Amino acid sequence: MDSSNRGGRKVLLANTLCEKSEGYVMEQLFNRYSTLSELLDVTEHELLTIKGIGKAKSRQILSALQLARALNATTQQVYTIGSPKDAADLMMPELAYLQREHFVLLFLNTKNRVIGKEVIAIGSLDSAIVHPREVYKAAVKRSSAAIIAVHNHPSGDPTPSREDIALTERLVNAGEIMGVQLLDHLIIANENYCSMKERGLM
Repeated sequence: MDSSNRGGRKVLLANTLCEKSEGYVMEQLFNRYSTLSELLDVTEHELLTIKGIGKAKSRQILSALQLARALNATTQQVYTIGSPKDAADLMMPELAYLQREHFVLLFLNTKNRVIGKEVIAIGSLDSAIVHPREVYKAAVKRSSAAIIAVHNHPSGDPTPSREDIALTERLVNAGEIMGVQLLDHLIIANENYCSMKERGLM
């Protein structure tokens, strides 16, 4: 989250919890969970590992975050994925011109509506190390019926590499075991994209 939004959210949450915005608890909370999606998905077990947060405080924090999540859900536009282009159009503004590879998941419900998005890994100029365990851990946490994997190629060429194809196969196999379908794996490069599904590579 950008610094201004981060600061505003920290102050708002601190006021709700009767904490000091620059105090140890708030600093630890926002340092560990640097993005809004990470913060909204925090668990009680994770909160209890932070010094100064006991059961009562963790439940207070979770209640505040639950309310924020509910309010956020009512203001977000419902986005349904009907084709690879729909997913590409959604992610292209975010990924098209990044200088490092970002591997992002779109979480979908049973009607292919996007219920969340998360950056799983950020790599170097030409690679992002991704493990199926991290992918499906995030998917299960969001109670996703299906996922779409999206990553960018800073080179500007959306052609899938051997590693991209191998990763897609591993994700498909892991998804069958986990009961969460991988609908597609998209590669975005500048204003172009490649769909593994359309290419017959999954």
